[in-house]
Amino acid sequence: MWEKYRSKREHLVVGLMSGTSLDGTDAALVHIQTDERGAMQRLELVDFICTPYTNELREVLMRLCSPETARVDELTTAHFGVSEWYAQSVQELLHSAGISSRQVDMISMHGQTIWHAPVPSAFPSPSGSGSLEVSSTLQIGECAVVRERTGLPVIGNLRARDMAAGGEGAPLTPYADALMFRSASEGRLVQNIGGIGNVTVLPAVSSDANVSAFDTGPGNMVMDALVRHATEGRQHYDPNGSIAAKGSVHLELAEYCLNDEYFRRQPPKSTGREVYGADYAKRIMEFATARSLSLDDLLATATWLTAETIVRAVEDFVLPKTSISAMLTCGGGTSNNTLMQMIRQRLPEAIRLERTADYGVPDDAREAMGFALLGHEALMGRVNTLPGVTGAAHGVISGHLTL
Repeated sequence: MWEKYRSKREHLVVGLMSGTSLDGTDAALVHIQTDERGAMQRLELVDFICTPYTNELREVLMRLCSPETARVDELTTAHFGVSEWYAQSVQELLHSAGISSRQVDMISMHGQTIWHAPVPSAFPSPSGSGSLEVSSTLQIGECAVVRERTGLPVIGNLRARDMAAGGEGAPLTPYADALMFRSASEGRLVQNIGGIGNVTVLPAVSSDANVSAFDTGPGNMVMDALVRHATEGRQHYDPNGSIAAKGSVHLELAEYCLNDEYFRRQPPKSTGREVYGADYAKRIMEFATARSLSLDDLLATATWLTAETIVRAVEDFVLPKTSISAMLTCGGGTSNNTLMQMIRQRLPEAIRLERTADYGVPDDAREAMGFALLGHEALMGRVNTLPGVTGAAHGVISGHLTL
């Protein structure tokens, strides 16, 4: 199959992404053109849709993301069940685009992250004595189900091989960011604000510095958890940051949140719901309750935490090494006006605050487009990871193909 794929110069690929915010499935149909050597020359978004998760599905996935509430029977069912959502998203995307599945070359599917553990844990050694140190990650979503429902080849499990090569398996989209946003004349940042915040550092092409990336810390995850708790599940996020806008940052809580080893750790590094999920939000709520904080002040502080850790990460780990002229933001956090204002207030004046949408990549579509490109590169037989970003021993062709 890959020989036929590589012989073509134009490809239609579907990228599927469901992030740590657990808000739904993003599906992007992209048109990729390559040169005679197989290198990408042009990437164009044909169509994009988002399929929101129901409250019922979101609650199931949230239980699975916590060791205290996860059950192996529910995990197994969800592994197959969420794939039906992915397949439905593909069908709706193709209908929206007016494209037949026969015109599409393949699907590249990220899956739903349940647990990401880049910090090694002990595991029994096959030698029979002692233990191994094992890093791991789990994205559910059975590629075979999507293959059967859509009739299209599917690439998935895109993080595993990088971890096998000693990397953290994240972030992966910086490879695509470099192809989509790197400039010949200026250094840029691509700051994604999903459940987790992650930044891609793109030095000017003329620079000797390499592309780098890492997770900055919580994005929307903590804010969303606090809103869900306060509203008893009636509301899942702070629309436009309107609740936070009415509050004030509580300095003691802010200091408590910033006293976190992750923010001081040098890149490469990655994190997720296992660190900034339900238990983290619970500790913040207990701290706030003991001090009788209002929801407005609690949300203002949580929003400030996301903005502050994004900017501090840039100041501490990027600017000492790389000249930067612009930060291109993307992800659900860009719709939070209070968060964006806080970032602008803290960001050095010399750095423009923009959006990936200003460069032809809609804020919500960037990750789905990125994973479409990663799958494409894998089928072209090209290394699609950046070991300098993930910490792997070497670059790999990452992804499992279901024909």
